[in-house]
Amino acid sequence: MAGSRRGVPPREWALRRGAFLATLPTVSVPVTVGGPIMAKRLFDLVFSTAGVVLLAPVFIVVAALVRFASPGPILFRQERIGRGLRPFTIYKFRTMVVDAPKLGAAITCGDDPRITRGGRLLRATKLDELPQLFNVIRGDMSFVGPRPEVRRYVEMFPDDYREILAVRPGITDLASILYRDEAAILGRAADPHDEYVRRILPHKIRLAKEYRCKSSLVFDIGLILQTLVAVVRPTPLRETRGVA
Repeated sequence: MAGSRRGVPPREWALRRGAFLATLPTVSVPVTVGGPIMAKRLFDLVFSTAGVVLLAPVFIVVAALVRFASPGPILFRQERIGRGLRPFTIYKFRTMVVDAPKLGAAITCGDDPRITRGGRLLRATKLDELPQLFNVIRGDMSFVGPRPEVRRYVEMFPDDYREILAVRPGITDLASILYRDEAAILGRAADPHDEYVRRILPHKIRLAKEYRCKSSLVFDIGLILQTLVAVVRPTPLRETRGVA
């Protein structure tokens, strides 16, 4: 893939720019058995706890921003489907108006009017995801793993999610980086829901299965670093070919 997006359709550009992720390092022992599971959980617990402590001032500032941006609770809570297809409550800083799920689609598209003024900033910087550190501490989630979906979409692909969710869902994964601007992609689609169900979600599922094949603590750390880079610099880091 050339380093310029000239002549490349926006959706294809967004899909192709994450192809380099397939080259992230792996180790020979997967994280899904024995000791590596304990190592991954210990990593999650230590760094999520440290993150909550060190980022406490950021939590306070963001909470104040949410409070002043629009009336309503500071946190957004929603049921998602986790490991073993068990439901859990995911936490985020609220970036949309109260009762947003009842006022529109389950997916967010383009300049969704439900997003608050401060919410756009939080979404762009991924600061709205910070409360998921508590999900990691609780054991609902991991730092890296397939992103948890709502029940509606899991029930569309039950066999795939039964395989994917043999591991904890994560705050970030391959699809989180590849679909960094998912809302913008859906905003350009004639039918956002159809685009998500027929194209984007099946691709996310393939990426989640790829993660399970490549997963290791080294791979996880690489994905975390790539996520941080994507937040600061949401452009291709180097020339790539093909789609992950």
